[in-house]
Amino acid sequence: MSHGLNLAQLEAVNHLGGPCLVLAGAGSGKTRVITHKIGRLIQAGLAADRIAAITFTNKAAAEMRERAAQLVGRDAKKVLICTFHALGVRLLREDGAALGLKKQFSILDTDDITSLLKDCGGTTDAATARGWQWGISAWKSAGLNSAQALAQAKDEDERVMATIMARYEERLTAYQSVDFDDLISLPLKLLNEHEDVRARWQKKMGHVLVDEYQDTNATQYELLKLLVGERARFTAVGDDDQSIYGWRGATLDNLKKLPQDFPELKVIKLEQNYRSTSAILRAANNVIGPNPKLFPKTLWSDLGEGEPVRVVDADNEEHEAERAVARIQSLRSSSQHKEWRDFAILYRANHMARSFEQSLRKAQIPYKVSGGQSFFDKAEIRDLCAWLRLLVNNDDDPAFLRSATTPKRGIGHTTLQALGTFATQYKLSLFEALFASSLGTALPARAVATLHEFGRAVNDLEYRAKSTVGHEAARAFLNDWLKDIGYEKHLYDSEDNEKVAAARWTNVMDFCDWVAGRCGGKLEDDAGVQVETERKSLLEVVQTIALLSTLSEREQDQNVVTLSTLHASKGLEWPHVMLVGVNEGLLPFKLEEEPGQSDAAAENMAQRLQEERRLMYVGITRAQRTLAVSWLKRRKKGRESIPGQASRFIQEMALDQATIKEDPREKLRALRAEFAKRANDQAAQKAADLTP
Repeated sequence: MSHGLNLAQLEAVNHLGGPCLVLAGAGSGKTRVITHKIGRLIQAGLAADRIAAITFTNKAAAEMRERAAQLVGRDAKKVLICTFHALGVRLLREDGAALGLKKQFSILDTDDITSLLKDCGGTTDAATARGWQWGISAWKSAGLNSAQALAQAKDEDERVMATIMARYEERLTAYQSVDFDDLISLPLKLLNEHEDVRARWQKKMGHVLVDEYQDTNATQYELLKLLVGERARFTAVGDDDQSIYGWRGATLDNLKKLPQDFPELKVIKLEQNYRSTSAILRAANNVIGPNPKLFPKTLWSDLGEGEPVRVVDADNEEHEAERAVARIQSLRSSSQHKEWRDFAILYRANHMARSFEQSLRKAQIPYKVSGGQSFFDKAEIRDLCAWLRLLVNNDDDPAFLRSATTPKRGIGHTTLQALGTFATQYKLSLFEALFASSLGTALPARAVATLHEFGRAVNDLEYRAKSTVGHEAARAFLNDWLKDIGYEKHLYDSEDNEKVAAARWTNVMDFCDWVAGRCGGKLEDDAGVQVETERKSLLEVVQTIALLSTLSEREQDQNVVTLSTLHASKGLEWPHVMLVGVNEGLLPFKLEEEPGQSDAAAENMAQRLQEERRLMYVGITRAQRTLAVSWLKRRKKGRESIPGQASRFIQEMALDQATIKEDPREKLRALRAEFAKRANDQAAQKAADLTP
């Protein structure tokens, strides 16, 4: 079970008795430690269904499940491996009735929330509503409700936002709906206020493992404490040097609190890096050095010195992109580096990708932009999800409004407005109001008939969906449903371009295949072998859809160059990395001191600089074999071109200036050799083709 682990990893895996903090440096094998510890706990006699491993993304959870299955076999299926939000859903589905939630509550997506807040705040401006959304989310992440937020509001804007938050909370309750922040705050409230529920869940949680612990926010930490109770059987795995999500509520205070809240805490450092060369790690250690340390550590590697880290200066964005492409072509000219997937270009902000996309297309190099539009953000998928949400929860008013109008069925804005007024007057959901005997007093008979027709269609679909279990039945149901509502015709009617409509219909088919596949039954695996998986009802699967941001089955390992923001690159690695746009004002991002600023403002700026430094550290440690860091002599700012200054982080890497500077002449020679080799290969192929 412990084969291949180093001494520090072994210590972490074998510490079963009490609270444990594993400080896992970049590339130090943290997932290996977590999966081996799951195996060790089962080996020690703890039932697999009393082990929970909590991650931050669905992708990380899927990877952990796969690795746990390889290690412990069938028992891995019994282990609860999920995200914090999925755990919150589970708590609320099982015990949310204590808070007045029915099991079929809905989880609102970003668009639904924006629409609700526009209504609550009396605005038509989406940007204003999104600002409220960020503010309310920050308050919820800090564990505040609307009354508490109002009590500590700093100015009139915050007082207005707290008032809007109170209305928003009322709407969520009325719609039997929650947002993503509620999936943490409501379980926390549930465990705090209901001792019997808390005792039951603490008994269920024999040992809790938390991945990426440094990314937890205040409410997630409080939830963890309530789940583990006084026995404190947990393992937190994280790295304070990789805490880069302060802007979404993550706080290093959670690391500071652990030794105070759990005096018996065992701290174990994983400092051996299995990813990068010594040259790369030295640069990383130097950059992170100036940051204050909660738990000092230094990464080291036995992979050898490797290539020196290169610094590239570029005249402007276009020149920087050309040099990045030239570097890829040069490295690839060696017989050792044939795969495009070995290369990544990382940057601070999404808008920086454009010049690199242009240069890669010009050089006919395949690429993908990581962190693009989620499959579930596409309009056609959101349409179908709204329908499915309504089947699960008839009180979900946002889902009702989207379903009733997509595809169009003669239910117009005036009808919906009158229905909404009627529903508010009698404190009903829109769906309940639709069948009220007195609705005819508020709406014309024709409008009532159209609404009744829609309501009967939803009821019929819900009745059929309840008995739809397994892959084949689900696929048949979904096919019939799309025909019943005329969705394919709707897509083609709403698009001028037939190719675009066809692509959107393909997305719909992919979505239906994916949903049906999750219903289980006899399915083919990747090798074409028939396997039997757990059968689930269509409604069970639908309840989990709102938690998913990507279709994992669609994420194939493509042989392409990756373009990615630094935030999106966390947890990934590539043999060859180019870290670009490393300029003051970009990385670190806009840190300008103001004369006479307060101590609080100065402290806030210091913390922002520390997080930017951690972001640079994350970028450096994505590289396995080679790393190039580039900066701009002139850069665009709006429509202007302004002088650029190399980031302070480049100097902090403390590289040997004699060896790090890339020589353009060397690059040119390599490129000429590459082009000559291609020409020779093409000539040889042509001659072979002509040979009889």
